[in-house]
Amino acid sequence: MNSLSDLENFNTIAVMGGTFDPIHYGHLVAAETVRQELDIEHVLFIPSGRPPHKQNKRVAGDEHRYLMTVLATADNPYFEVSRMEIDRPGMTYTIDTIKELRRLCKKDCKIYFITGADAASQIISWKNPQELTKLCTIVAVTRPGYDKSRIFYELMRADISPERFIFLEVPALAISSTDIRNRVGVDKSIRYLLSPAVEQYIQKFGLYKWQPYEESEPVIDEITKKLHYMLSPKRFTHTQGVAEESVKLAKTHGADEKKAYLAGLLHDCAKDYSSKEKLKMCDKYGIELDEILVNQTDLTHPFLGAEVAKDMFGVTDEEVLGAIRYHTTGRENMTKLEKIVYLADFFEPSRQYFDGINEIKQLAYKDLDAAVAYSLNNTIEYNQKKKRLIHPLSLRALEYYKDHLEKAEILLKGEE
Repeated sequence: MNSLSDLENFNTIAVMGGTFDPIHYGHLVAAETVRQELDIEHVLFIPSGRPPHKQNKRVAGDEHRYLMTVLATADNPYFEVSRMEIDRPGMTYTIDTIKELRRLCKKDCKIYFITGADAASQIISWKNPQELTKLCTIVAVTRPGYDKSRIFYELMRADISPERFIFLEVPALAISSTDIRNRVGVDKSIRYLLSPAVEQYIQKFGLYKWQPYEESEPVIDEITKKLHYMLSPKRFTHTQGVAEESVKLAKTHGADEKKAYLAGLLHDCAKDYSSKEKLKMCDKYGIELDEILVNQTDLTHPFLGAEVAKDMFGVTDEEVLGAIRYHTTGRENMTKLEKIVYLADFFEPSRQYFDGINEIKQLAYKDLDAAVAYSLNNTIEYNQKKKRLIHPLSLRALEYYKDHLEKAEILLKGEE
């Protein structure tokens, strides 16, 4: 492998910049395509340091991203990885990197900068874009059929010549680092999306596992993004509705609003797994399957949800986990948070209408115990008519709260 001190020997080089979080086959195919199509002598991969547009985003550490890039490119003699950006203090800008390369390369060396078409369309927001396009040629790699008109429009606005741009189609760009990170987070395979060496590195160091929500507020946003990937659109809308309704109930009844939002957001995190996957996960997490859970595998999702929240999302708060675990069956002597999520699940805004939904909502904002008693009774009666098996937890819960049924009727009649 050549060192940066050897750059003066090349007449043409291409710079492949990016976060590489992680580096995948899309990056490698793009670099190799550019190398071959433009007859480039050397391709320099430069993991980004601290670019302004990534300041508020969580990324893997510099060393992890650098080493993964080294592993991914090691078998290509035309590829080299540089630390120049991750070792540079302060904010890192492409213009500074290209200027440094201009200093290291021979004077007449032609430098190409490879970037995605979407990033290229934002070039007018980069530091000194006019100067940058004079120092190097921008190679915008695109997916087949990409509409380049937006890029040309932005270049005209910035008075930048389109002649400084080359467009190349690369089919493998359909692979994305975001998708890979999300797949790791939900235990889905990333095989054939990146090199085996990088896949093993991610597994060895446990990269892209979600951190406990207590660490910082922005993690809630990342949990939301992950759920958006895990759940169907309809289920995701429902979870957001339950989270928001849980907060309203928490405000009304003096419960912890942050815990209410988190529990509501994660209550159905295991709902969209298939029946086969649910049974497999029950075995993994040691959840005992009685006759009811075997015959109605969907009923396993609240118990699995608590384990998934703990394992995949790092939730350790037992109050939150309990609210997830019992949001479907209920139980005797429920905590305030358990009651809140259990009830919010019934009447959040996107929930389809059923007999009793308005009454449950009306009661929930007046008296949690009365609302729980009414909803348990209503649900059990409905399932008995459908000749479905009733989980013992629900039967014991109704027995525990049945004394509140009379109060529920009084509240609904407006007599109190």
